Amino acid sequence: MPRASTEWHWPDEAACAAGARRLAAALAASAPESGGPEALIELHGPLGAGKTTFVRHLLRALGVGGRIKSPTYTVVEPYTAETPAGPLDISHFDFYRFEDPRELVDAGLREAFAAPGLKLVEWPQRAAAWLPLADLRLAIEPQADESRVVQVQALTPRGEALRARCP
Repeated sequence: MPRASTEWHWPDEAACAAGARRLAAALAASAPESGGPEALIELHGPLGAGKTTFVRHLLRALGVGGRIKSPTYTVVEPYTAETPAGPLDISHFDFYRFEDPRELVDAGLREAFAAPGLKLVEWPQRAAAWLPLADLRLAIEPQADESRVVQVQALTPRGEALRARCP
């Protein structure tokens, strides 16, 4: 499949939150097609780019309540959102501390990627050899003026449907 892409501009955190709401709506709209909002979304960018901030806004937009924390030390944080299609299992991964892609297998995380639900992955390049193909890849680049430019790339038909629903 050709890799379709869109560029988002986030001049501030409010724009980041709006982008997260658009993606949450696109995920919800995809629910009838797949039996529930499912996708694997990679988040790329340097430290401080806003990957975790975007995930927090996305989880809030999906209806996740309570504390949303970074999985930098725990590797994965699980959440459940109540959606019109029923409960949605969400796994937020952070592979920043991985030294070797086999750590994903050693940690027993391959099963998590085989399970239904939404997977959000920060630093996926550190476990790329073991990860399934992502539906969407978001590459967040901080700019000198503190804004962000985000390349949104669809890698699968599901990803293209999501990308097309949240321009």
